[in-house]
Amino acid sequence: MLDTVLVILLTALLAIGALLTAMTSRLLRAAIMLAVTSAVLTAIMFRLNAPLAAVFELSVCAGLVPAIFISAIGLTRRLDPEGLKARFKDRIKRYWFLPVILVAVAAGLSQIHFVTDFIVSAPDSAGETVQTVFWNTRPLDLLGQVAALLAAAFAVVVLLKETTND
Repeated sequence: MLDTVLVILLTALLAIGALLTAMTSRLLRAAIMLAVTSAVLTAIMFRLNAPLAAVFELSVCAGLVPAIFISAIGLTRRLDPEGLKARFKDRIKRYWFLPVILVAVAAGLSQIHFVTDFIVSAPDSAGETVQTVFWNTRPLDLLGQVAALLAAAFAVVVLLKETTND
């Protein structure tokens, strides 16, 4: 009974936090409320006996993503409409090939049969835990998590790198 009441209270707090995140007009407040909302969701996941999902929620959604948002907010400044158009044209010229590379990699991966074997593999027995399935039969999930964390860390380094004019 007490667990049910606690989950209901946490769910209400989650809804309020999500609403405040979406309704605020200030980006910094929205990033902070996103972190708070993710922390509440982490508590709900722990209460519902999903510790692995809770750990990923806490580390990525409540920690890393708001840190990247706050870093990006701190490094941005308002541009006039002409400056925005010039910047957009410059980015199109410099990065046109990135979507092409993404499509080529996705097409290449879809042709590799062992990748689909890993993606659709299921646990051998009903008694396996989430941790056993994740570490032993879902290596691409683990690789995806590691790649996402490394990409986010790299993005933070790039965002915070000082430029020097020599």
